This record gives sequence, C-alpha cells and structure tokens, in this order.
Amino acid sequence: MVKVASVFAQVLSLINRNDFSKAVYELDAEKAAKGFRCWEQFVCMLFCHLASADSLREICGGLASSMGKLVHLGIKGTPKRSTLSYANSHRPWQLFENVFYQLLGQADVLASRQKRRFRFKNPLVSIDSTTIDLCLSMFDWARFRRAKGAVKLHLMLNHQGYLPGWALITDGKVHDVKVAQKLTFAPGTIVVADKAYVDYELFSRWSGEGVWFVTRAKDNMQYRVVRRLQLPGRGNVVLDEVIVLTGYYSSQRCPEELRRIVVWDGDNEREIVLLTNHLDFAASTIGRIYKDRWQIELFFKAIKQNLKIKTFVGTSENAVKVQIWTALICILLLKILQMRSRISWSLSNLSAMLRFNLLGYRELWRWLDDPFQEPPASYDEQLL
Repeated sequence: MVKVASVFAQVLSLINRNDFSKAVYELDAEKAAKGFRCWEQFVCMLFCHLASADSLREICGGLASSMGKLVHLGIKGTPKRSTLSYANSHRPWQLFENVFYQLLGQADVLASRQKRRFRFKNPLVSIDSTTIDLCLSMFDWARFRRAKGAVKLHLMLNHQGYLPGWALITDGKVHDVKVAQKLTFAPGTIVVADKAYVDYELFSRWSGEGVWFVTRAKDNMQYRVVRRLQLPGRGNVVLDEVIVLTGYYSSQRCPEELRRIVVWDGDNEREIVLLTNHLDFAASTIGRIYKDRWQIELFFKAIKQNLKIKTFVGTSENAVKVQIWTALICILLLKILQMRSRISWSLSNLSAMLRFNLLGYRELWRWLDDPFQEPPASYDEQLL
C-alpha cells in the first residue's frame, strides 16, 4: 500500500495555505460560519472541476465515497449539499479572485523560464472575451437578450506561457471596448485584439503611453496613404503602407500615423487587413503576432471543454462567479503541472488523466513524468 497523500492532496499543496487564510481574514469570509470553513468550500469546488462533477450531489457524493482520504485534503468531514450551496451563494467570490492572483505569481515564475516564440523582448498579450450562456428562467439576474441569459468572461492572456494575466466577469451586455478602456499596460507592451476592440481614441491613448497594438482594420475605415513600405521577397504579405485616418471623427480621435498591412490567409483563402501603430517591426512579424492571438481562443476552448463553466451547481450571481474563479484557479494549476512536467502534456490529456487518478495514491511529480508506470507496492519503494 502506498502511504503518501492522494494526487488531489498534492495538487492542493501548490496553494499557499497562509496566503489563503490571510485572504479569508481580510474579506471576513467566514463570518458567522458554523464549522464549514472556506478551505473546505474551496476543496469542494476544485473537486467539481477536476473530477468533472455536474452537481452538488456529485461533489458531495464523490468526496463521501473516499472518506479515508479527506484528512489529506484538510476536510474534517463530507459537507452537506445545502451547506455547500449556501456557502457558494453567500461567501464573497472575491476570495477566489485573490487566490487566483496569488497562484498566478507562482505560475509566472515558471512561465518566465519557457522559450520565447518571438525574438523581441516586449511583453505580448491578447485581450478578448467569451460569452457563457445561461438559462434565463433559472438565472434571471443575467438577462442578456429578450429570451436569453449570459455572462461574459473578459480575459488578458500573457503569451509567455499562455497564462491568464487578468480576468473580469460581467453581464453579457457589457461591450468589450468598455472593458479595454479601463485597462493600463506598461510601456513597450504589445496588445493584440480582434476587430471588436477597434476604438481610435483608445489607440491614440495607447500610442501616447508607448503601448503597441495589433488588430484587424474595419472594412469602412477611411484613410490616406502616406507612404508604401518595401515588401519582403517572400511570404504572405501583400501590402504594407503607412496611413493616416481621414474620417471626420476618427482623424480627430487618432491623428497619429498608423500602419496598414494586408496578408494572405492561405488556409481560408482570403486577405486579412491588419492595423498597428508599430512602424519598425517587419510586416511578416506583425502577421505572426496577430496569428498568435488564436491562442486566447484556444484557451477559452480548453477551459470550456475541460472544466465546469458551462453547467453550474448554483443559480445565484455569487455562486456563478465562485465557480468561474475556481475554474480559472484550476487552469492555473494545470498550467503549473504542465510546465513542471518533463513530457509534453496537452491540457485536455492532462485534465483527463488527472481526473482518473485524482484520489489515487501516487507521487505526483513522478506520475507527471511517467503516467503509465506501475505504482510502487510500498512507500519505501517509491522513495528509492
């Protein structure tokens, strides 16, 4: 018999309990608590995501079926469904937002050691949002359209390690540009966004702050060509020119010179018109920067496919935000495991294999490097 803690307990050890307790104290999150601590709520919600539980019944039943292993998780006993439901509805979701940013610092250290995909040293980030559909009859606070409910997850993805660097949950009606207008970036940062973020006043502010942007140009953009730049001898760049905006409002809001680059998308057989304020990079580099924006779409796909943010175990606004923030914590945990492993895990495979071994007694780091090895018969053998 292997006498180490379960894989789930070893994953939980990546969370700093002192920082967690400090966040609980600062938010007074356990006010009037009667035995059910925030840590136990946190463990239940991580189990929801990592074990792919669809309901409170499955969360509590799954933990109850492994009573002998709960002591390693820091849980005194199996919570009741009503207790967990009440905690999700009333305890501040900001607690898990704080835990997310605490864990992000640990993940950033590992990501900084990863190989860069581009030669330049500027920070490269993408901003985008994804809509999470909700049933309006059950989530009546999340009215999006006449017969539809939704919330939006706004996210900034750092391309060094492809980690979520910032997140915000709003109702489905909030426009992406409204959120982007409140963001600030360090000078030298390259921000990549799709056509939904085109705001010439915002672009002018970023240019004044030394922030670069790469985006898609709108079809109705009015401009005048200042000069054309030399095209590379090979590649998919069709046109490279410096322009100024000539529209009545756009020229007032953004008087700076911009760069219009047309690249050929061979996969979809179409031209893509890019707009940027970076006049020094090669046009092919600008094209590859925008192409790398697809990673934020893959991130949204991964979190929706592998974690529980499409079906919710609570219907209140607080419970929904608790579940989304704990999902973001889970994706950071998976990213940390992925970066510390010696083999190339995909997030989907790692999530599935972790789910199969979640309450098994395996040494986590050895299992990550060789998941198909036969587990040792005793703890002494595992130490050899």
